[in-house]
Amino acid sequence: MQMITRLPERWQYRLLLWPLPVLLLLCYVVPFAGIVTWSVTLPELGVDNYARLANDPSIHAVLWRTLYLCTIVGVCALLLAFLMAYCWLYSSSRWQRWVELCIFLPFFISVLVRTFGWLVALRNNGLVNSWLQELGLIDSPLALTRNTLGVIIAMVHFMVPFAFFPLLSSMRQIDDRVLLAARGLGASRLRVFISIFLPQTLPGLLGAFIMVFVFCLGFFIIPAILGGGSTLMAAEYVFLQMFQTYNWGIGAALCVLMLVLVSGLVWLLMRFSRVERLVG
Repeated sequence: MQMITRLPERWQYRLLLWPLPVLLLLCYVVPFAGIVTWSVTLPELGVDNYARLANDPSIHAVLWRTLYLCTIVGVCALLLAFLMAYCWLYSSSRWQRWVELCIFLPFFISVLVRTFGWLVALRNNGLVNSWLQELGLIDSPLALTRNTLGVIIAMVHFMVPFAFFPLLSSMRQIDDRVLLAARGLGASRLRVFISIFLPQTLPGLLGAFIMVFVFCLGFFIIPAILGGGSTLMAAEYVFLQMFQTYNWGIGAALCVLMLVLVSGLVWLLMRFSRVERLVG
């Protein structure tokens, strides 16, 4: 300890931080190197697995479905989170507590429990169809499970809290005096919102959308349970390739492709959004 305290201050900080890069190396870099190795060595040495990714229509369908669902969920979660953040920012303390309850409560429930909860609520004799029939809005139950719609509903519910915090952080940094000045100069509330408020929240909107999109790329439980096999996404496809068909090479190649996509999205986030503003 005395030897450490005798070192220059910058070296003391470096010694305190060295466990983090070692942990990242052991837990992320080394396993990823193994995945890359599998992708070019299984079942034989070469780039046949990547060629199949480029030419196999079934893999293309899975990838397009994954990107489509991630985009739809990202947009829906962004709209709901934007409304909730706006309501929290300009509402009374009582309503703020209700919004906080809606945001924080899902974090205390596992994704598996929430998925089965949505399965019970959306099935043919579930709560949603029963209420709609009692209100006279429908005559027969709607197909809300074992399809894409149920997957989107559950994924949006899961992702709204993750989009809420970057948006709220971005909104709280807007100077209210600018909004008041615009109102004083004769601008309507809608004009102030469109011309001043909304443009200043664009970094938060971009950051929240990318965060939601990246999270959705790895969804496995929700599509597997609520999709009923009809909504096959990339993560479930990797699972099937590795643990049911034992095609480890193509599964590893798809993992590498998804990581490249995620890295590109993270680069966009770092390039066009100030991360310190997103996290407050």
